[in-house]
Amino acid sequence: MATPLDTLPATGPALVAHAAGDLRIDEVPVPQPAPDEAVVEVLYGGICGSDLHYWLHGAAGESILKAPLVLGHEISGTVVRQAADGSGPQPGTAVAVHPATPGPGTARYPADRPNLSPGCTYLGSAARYPHKDGAFSRYVTLPVRMLRPLPDSLNLRTAALIEPASVAWHAVSRAGDVRGKTALVIGSGPIGALAVAVLKRAGAAHITAVDLHPKPLEIAKAVGADQVINAADAEAIAAVEADVVIESSGNHHGLASAIRGAVRGGTVVMVGLLPTGMQPVPISLAITRELQLLGSFRFNDEIDDVIAALAEGSLHIEPVITHEFPLADALRAFEVAKDSTRSGKVLLSFGNAGQAQ
Repeated sequence: MATPLDTLPATGPALVAHAAGDLRIDEVPVPQPAPDEAVVEVLYGGICGSDLHYWLHGAAGESILKAPLVLGHEISGTVVRQAADGSGPQPGTAVAVHPATPGPGTARYPADRPNLSPGCTYLGSAARYPHKDGAFSRYVTLPVRMLRPLPDSLNLRTAALIEPASVAWHAVSRAGDVRGKTALVIGSGPIGALAVAVLKRAGAAHITAVDLHPKPLEIAKAVGADQVINAADAEAIAAVEADVVIESSGNHHGLASAIRGAVRGGTVVMVGLLPTGMQPVPISLAITRELQLLGSFRFNDEIDDVIAALAEGSLHIEPVITHEFPLADALRAFEVAKDSTRSGKVLLSFGNAGQAQ
């Protein structure tokens, strides 16, 4: 049975980026839902690299803030009002969110890969104007197609990782069957660590994780890495000769290490988003070694696989979460999240249980 709208507040607190360096907690209206939209009370939200970029630079790549933007797309919560048309989860259902809305455009793309649709929008993105507000709000109104009901066995804190874990799952799936293969992950931030966890579940025989800092490497070990290497040790990285390399550092040094660390005839999946423009990488090695260089962007239905794997206990990702802050301490949370020497995934709590860590 739907919860009457008049039982919900007209407004709720939300985390809004106004400009570079200008992050505020604003009271925003709870939007009137369309017939196929539900109202979700957000309990946890994970801070993503794009959220940090909007705060630090007023832009994430070529997506430039032109108006205040509610941040956030990695969330878990509970449905408090079912869609008026009766579709989707009932009130009280715990949900994760698939934040993409595929859309039309002039560019061609494979029909079975909606993540590549040129008109695709994403929660908390300034890629288009008007911007697409995100879900770092106490209450959000979302189309039911975005909602994924969660099993009772899956706690909502861990569920905040479902979206980035889906990004990692998609990246690993781009490499094909990894069972029995050696794997190398360059960059052990949250996406890299989640890729380690996905590789472990997928049956990779040996996983090596690389990063500049001890904390990310500690997390990578906790989720399944067999070996860790400091990113400055180019010789050790090249000696790995991995069948599959996941590049998640998002810089040209990491991509160069990925190419050098791959075995001849190996596969490099590029999930870390490099800056726009030309990049100085040893592409001649990729040619002479016949490497496959594959891009990986967001995800499609992998979110359902992630939920199923978490529910059955075959995907171990909890160590990726290192900090939790209540929404009132959002600025402190963002300061911690930008420091990869001491944090993995930093969560915001939108309920009353959040405790600064």
